[in-house]
Amino acid sequence: MASSSLHFLFFWTLLLPFTLTTATRDTCATAAPDGSDDLSIIPINAKCSPFARTHVSASVIDTVLHMASSDSHRFTYLSSLVAGKPKPTSVPVASGNQLHIGNYVVRARLGTPPQLMFMVLDTSNDAVWLPCSGCSGCSNASTSFNTNSSSTYSTVSCSTAQCTQARGLTCPSSSPQPSICSFNQSYGGDSSFSANLVQDTLTLSPDVIPNFSFGCINSASGNSLPPQGLMGLGRGPMSLVSQTTSLYSGVFSYCLPSFRSFYFSGSLKLGLLGQPKSIRYTPLLRNPRRPSLYYVNLTGVSVGSVQVPVDPVYLTFDSNSGAGTIIDSGTVITRFAQPVYEAIRDEFRKQVNGSFSTLGAFDTCFSADNENVAPKITLHMTSLDLKLPMENTLIHSSAGTLTCLSMAGIRQNANAVLNVIANLQQQNLRILFDVPNSRLGIAPEPCN
Repeated sequence: MASSSLHFLFFWTLLLPFTLTTATRDTCATAAPDGSDDLSIIPINAKCSPFARTHVSASVIDTVLHMASSDSHRFTYLSSLVAGKPKPTSVPVASGNQLHIGNYVVRARLGTPPQLMFMVLDTSNDAVWLPCSGCSGCSNASTSFNTNSSSTYSTVSCSTAQCTQARGLTCPSSSPQPSICSFNQSYGGDSSFSANLVQDTLTLSPDVIPNFSFGCINSASGNSLPPQGLMGLGRGPMSLVSQTTSLYSGVFSYCLPSFRSFYFSGSLKLGLLGQPKSIRYTPLLRNPRRPSLYYVNLTGVSVGSVQVPVDPVYLTFDSNSGAGTIIDSGTVITRFAQPVYEAIRDEFRKQVNGSFSTLGAFDTCFSADNENVAPKITLHMTSLDLKLPMENTLIHSSAGTLTCLSMAGIRQNANAVLNVIANLQQQNLRILFDVPNSRLGIAPEPCN
């Protein structure tokens, strides 16, 4: 087996102009120019992407606002998980991509010979799902996994342990012959799908993982089915992390690129090797109602040198109510329970001392001329203080005349006690998940 320190590549789903003024190599090549095992990096809507569509030019802030407009759906989903609702059968289907929220996509290869697949990365999901050949109603047949072309493909019987471990999968109560482990699912209000639990060889350059279990979607209806598929990095038994524990020891990290990055490149590292040696940790907490969610103990927030007054009830972890703070790769903008956000916002406005306006989800926008007096925001966690870089705190209007605080409160119709540290605030940081030791590490790193 090759090195267990892997670097995978993310593709940010921004519809931004992407123009190279100088071409020194084939930008659609699948190998890194230095001959390493890194895969090529492209935006999901660039010409090299199988998901490219008619190009739409948009500013950074317009694109972020468009994506963040669906964050409320993501919060409703996450809140339902921590409260134990809806029934477990709905757990595997929700992902940022399915909800049309900004995401990162990893390149992986399935089958023998390997077929290139693009899969949404989701830290709050347990399983791996993707559309398979012959899928009725799937949105893009060209991105489906061709089961007939793989010599190592096999279905999973209802009698296997994998079938009993997978959430939401069902088997007939009686059958004259061994039945294929399968499930039917409705989600998103207008969509449903059916799938089989199957196994095949997963290749994560350079490692080869035989008999990897994943959901093979064969029928779908509605408009929300993700064409890329889903790579779950949660702690459930069917996630990538759990299925590869013997190889990667339950350790992974990622570095998400800045929205301002020209190439929008990032990396996912699996395993102990290659992880940063200088990194600070905070404990990961576990909610038995939804053990896959990565909770951290947020103890307070500072704006500049001022720690804002916050009622501990809005920060304290409570598995019964779902209260607490999670770190999530599928949400765009960090959101706090409304009283927490208002305390942060009011102190921020006090220190900037100007006039403020609203722009989309952002209610604290001010003249870019005052940006130099904007205070830094620090998230205090057990044993770790995360001082957010200014590019993770502020976002600029398309004209460059306005600067906005890139955080928001949680709408009243969502779970008002669940705080989410989102991907905009995670950019250009190495976020390390050490599952066996229940700890989360954070270190600065230029991902671009």
